[in-house]
Amino acid sequence: MPASASSASRLKRSRRLVGSNLRSLRWPLVVVAAVVLADQGTKLWAVSSLTEHTPVRVLGNFLMFSLVYNQGGAMGTRLGPSGYYMIMALIVLPVVLYYLYRNRQFPAISLPLAFIAAGAIGNLIDRIRLGQVIDFIDVDFFDISLGSFYLERWWTFNVADACISCSIVFLIAHMFIQRRDLDSTSCARGGPEPPADSTH
Repeated sequence: MPASASSASRLKRSRRLVGSNLRSLRWPLVVVAAVVLADQGTKLWAVSSLTEHTPVRVLGNFLMFSLVYNQGGAMGTRLGPSGYYMIMALIVLPVVLYYLYRNRQFPAISLPLAFIAAGAIGNLIDRIRLGQVIDFIDVDFFDISLGSFYLERWWTFNVADACISCSIVFLIAHMFIQRRDLDSTSCARGGPEPPADSTH
């Protein structure tokens, strides 16, 4: 094959590969953009419409909007100053994006990772811009009692937090289901062989 024909063939394959990658990343990118916009938009609304630490009842005591500025992390954690969480987000975000790209052909993995990445970006924008995160969604889920720890009302959160938490739960459940299916398949393949025919 002439060198020019070989180069043209490689160029076509390269273009097809790039096109396939872009198509696989289309929906994850849409998710990232949509979640970041929704997160930042709702936070801007909360700051302009709510008064700090003054709850507004939406569905009685079950769902309220309460503006809070959070320098710590999710679920009320305080492992360090706000800068600590910003540095951790800058470390974790590239890892999430890397695995998103690695699993771009598998929507059950790439889409939850896109939600996690978007949530991390949304909260990171807050920390860079304000030095703290804007929370405003206040929901009264079930109480938690573990020894001396008792939680009567859940922590106030935002759209980014919800996307991260729900996506992590989904990925964990997905991994367990996949592992169970693999174990079931292995057991089925490793089952007892049918008895050999004794008739000759």
